[in-house]
Amino acid sequence: MTVQWYPGHMTKTRRMMEAHMKLVDLVIELLDARIPLSSKNPDIDTLAKNKPRLIILTKPDMANARQTTRWEEYFRQSGFFTLAMDLKAGKQKNAAARVTTLVQQIMAEKFEQKRKKGRLAVPVRAMVVGIPNVGKSTFINLLAGKAVTTTADKPGVTRGRQWINVRTPTSPFAGFDLLDTPGVLWPKFEDPEVGLRLAVTGAVSDLILDRITLAEHLIMMLGDVAPKAIHVRYRFSSEGSHDIKNPRDILVSIGEARGFKMKGGAIDLERTAIMLLDEFRGGKLGRITLESPV
Repeated sequence: MTVQWYPGHMTKTRRMMEAHMKLVDLVIELLDARIPLSSKNPDIDTLAKNKPRLIILTKPDMANARQTTRWEEYFRQSGFFTLAMDLKAGKQKNAAARVTTLVQQIMAEKFEQKRKKGRLAVPVRAMVVGIPNVGKSTFINLLAGKAVTTTADKPGVTRGRQWINVRTPTSPFAGFDLLDTPGVLWPKFEDPEVGLRLAVTGAVSDLILDRITLAEHLIMMLGDVAPKAIHVRYRFSSEGSHDIKNPRDILVSIGEARGFKMKGGAIDLERTAIMLLDEFRGGKLGRITLESPV
């Protein structure tokens, strides 16, 4: 299964990001903690190569905690400031303060330069970037302390750039001028596994995909990193009439366990696939990371 999705608005977004990069002090890049490397757009490395970068690992509540710690260390050793953040309401009471403290460290030298010029309280202009559905708008709302951007659990909601002002009275840091950007992928996934990981986590529109085949790929991925997750969730034995090594047979077993039958008794594979993908994306199969640091 080959996955490619690069609608026209993403080309416009990349051009906008390139044009505005010179206006910002900092790039805040959001990555999905379940697929940190696959969710890292290589175009961002090119566009932001001369800017300080803060990497936020989102959805750590759905990822393996030990793996998230390893990924944080991996990105720090690669030269990035890094922070794992659960963006769900009520889960990060001190999230804004943690980000602010880290940004002050990142921007300390620039603050000092401005202080010498008599500018005692200045906002940090930051561009917030990442793939679709990674949580950029939710992150900005969290920093702002209120809903200032539209959010939804599907890719492609944010379509245009918007500046959001977040002010704090603490000198030398006056807050943020945040540039919210639409989620953007890159024109071609050189590694087909990258496209599949993006698809199963919901960064690619389901409308262009065969969801049964995608669900079978997810089953194979889970067999490598969390082999017990499916059996624990759907409570069927690995012993029985089906070849449990065959992803189609496993999908049938899941459908049987949930009673997803069509007229005549056949299993509704489409309904089963949609349910499996939704439950994985919602963290109901457990805390699972699909890739490990090199």
